[in-house]
Parts: sequence; C-alpha cells; structure tokens
Amino acid sequence: MKAFRLVIRQTSANYRKPECVDNKMTYPLPPFSTVIGALHKACGYTEYHPMNVSIQGQYESMHREPYTDYCFLNSLQDDRGILVKMKNGEMLSTAFDKVAVAKKPQGNSFRKNITIQVYNETLLKEYQQLKDLNDTISEFKKNRLRPVLNHLKKRKKALAEKRKKAKAAGIPYESVLQRENELKKYEKEIKQRYDEYVRENYTKPISYFRTLTKSMKFYEVLNNIQLIIHIQADDAVLHDLEQHWTDIKSIGRSEDMVDIRQAKVIDLVETGNISATSEYSAYIDSEALKLDEETDERKVYPYKIRNRVKANGTRYYLNKNYELKDGKRIFEKKSVVYISQYGIDKIGNGIYLDQEDGKNYIVNFL
Repeated sequence: MKAFRLVIRQTSANYRKPECVDNKMTYPLPPFSTVIGALHKACGYTEYHPMNVSIQGQYESMHREPYTDYCFLNSLQDDRGILVKMKNGEMLSTAFDKVAVAKKPQGNSFRKNITIQVYNETLLKEYQQLKDLNDTISEFKKNRLRPVLNHLKKRKKALAEKRKKAKAAGIPYESVLQRENELKKYEKEIKQRYDEYVRENYTKPISYFRTLTKSMKFYEVLNNIQLIIHIQADDAVLHDLEQHWTDIKSIGRSEDMVDIRQAKVIDLVETGNISATSEYSAYIDSEALKLDEETDERKVYPYKIRNRVKANGTRYYLNKNYELKDGKRIFEKKSVVYISQYGIDKIGNGIYLDQEDGKNYIVNFL
C-alpha cells in the first residue's frame, strides 16, 4: 500500500478542544479534522476528498499563554463594559465603532455620562437620545395607547354580547356586526402604526449598539512538537499532495506555522510477523487495543499491559470529516486512544509498518 508521509516540526501549537471556553485546552496531537482541513486547503480542494490519516508524534513541554478575549453580551448594558456601535445591526463582527467605556466595575452610566471615557461624542449622544425616546414611547404606551385599547376592548365586548342576544332573539344584527368589525380594524391599525413607529425609530436603531466586554483567558500551548503524519488516499490525491505539500503553512491556529522536514510517497508493509515498537505517542483505534477473547491477543500492545501492569491511555472521540445537513456540520467521529510506549507483534488487520529510510513507524489509519 502506498501512503504519503509528512514529517513536521512546530515550535508551538494549540490543537484546540472545541468544548473549551475560558481555558482553550489542546489535544496532545492535532485531531484528524485539523490535519485533513490543512491538506485540503493546501491542495485547493473545495469539496471533501476521501482520505485516511495516521497521526503520531511528541512534544517537549506545555505552557499557558494569556490573551484578551472580547465578547458581546446578550443584552445592551448601560453601566458596564464597552459601548460600541455595529456597522451592521444584524451581525456580530469586528466591524464596529467604539463609543465609550465604563471606568469602574459598577456605578457607571453611558446614558448619564457617569464615570465613562468617551471615544465618540456624536454616537454617544445618538445612544442617549434613543434611550430618551424609549422613555417617551413607554410613557405614551402607558398613558395614551393603553387607555384607548382598553376602551376599544370594552366596546368590542359590549357589541359582541349585543350581537349574541340579537341573534338568539331572531333580531337583525348586521349593523352591530359591522360596527364590531370597524372597531377591530381600527384597533389593528392603531397597533400596527405604533409597532411600526417603535421598530423604525427605536428597535432598529438601538440594535446597532452593543455591549462589549473583555477578559483575560488562556491558551494551552505545546512546545517543540514533532509530527509524523501518514495519509492514505487514491492516486490522484497522493499526486496532489506531492505537488502541494509546500502550501501547508500551519496546523492548529493560523500562527502555528509548520516546518516540513520530509514529504514523500512511501510503501507500507501490509502483512507479516514483525515485531516493532514506537518511540512516539499516537492516536490508535480503540478497537485495536481491545483484547480478542478467542486469541487472547491485541493488535497493539501498550508496554505496561504486555508486562501485566494495568495501563490506560486517554480516550478521545475526534472529528474526522463532516456533512452539511440543514446548514449544520455533522461530523463523523472516531473513537481513539492516545497512548505512548506501544508496540506490535504482527502486521495486518488495519496495522501497517513504514520501514522506509530505516524507520519503524507503526501506522494505524482512521
């Protein structure tokens, strides 16, 4: 079997776990989806090209890197954070103008100019005028609109009762019904005019203003990383990888640049009673580590299990590729165990050996 082997060095990298928020934790090796995404980008693919990947490697140490995280709150706050005006009220993006920032943890007010630093006086006045307008609208609704609507409600109820009595007595009630429908139409027009005014003059303009907060968060960053990646695919994909491996710029974050030490198509050993051990940690198919009850063997042996000492790797469910369903990415997940100090007694059944260049890379495609 032919495969494409990449030997990569990285000074540092974060292979982010998607469920982490405050502390952006990292996987010990890049997940399959990260590697496949980098390969597809390098080859210029716009659709998924099937490929299986084996990932192994090691890192020297890990540290935490602080960074400032900017986050939009779900509601507009008058007394905290940073007041900004979005370029597009329907989108949260970096396209905004900073209006003012609160100076203290509490007791501030953008509307009343209390303990704030102003960056854009014109936009701050616009915000304050909108808040004043909202008070006017609330007062109008309470003191003028609501009494009118309550009066119309009583009139409709009285007309409905009069219509029912007339109908029960066999008396013509067309004029009552007509008046009832006129009141309903009038009530609907009043509500529509009010809602349209509020939407155009307050709801829409104020939606451009947002509260932005910032906090200190951390990345887990691996240092001095070596990766050995094997890719199994059809001949056309292997050819594309040969032509475009120099276009692989990063794996992980965009700043996690790669130094590709080797990139070549190699031949894998597919069968044979060959014992081998690995000097690297790897993602191994969890099924390959299970004990076969009939043969009392495993495809892959952690050293400690072979010596009858209980040993466990770390189980992960890693994303590989995805399909779009109803606009959402539905990932195919692979059950793997991250282990170090492991070996094999024979090759086959999904376990391969890369012995080219005097190496002994144990390859397990997923």
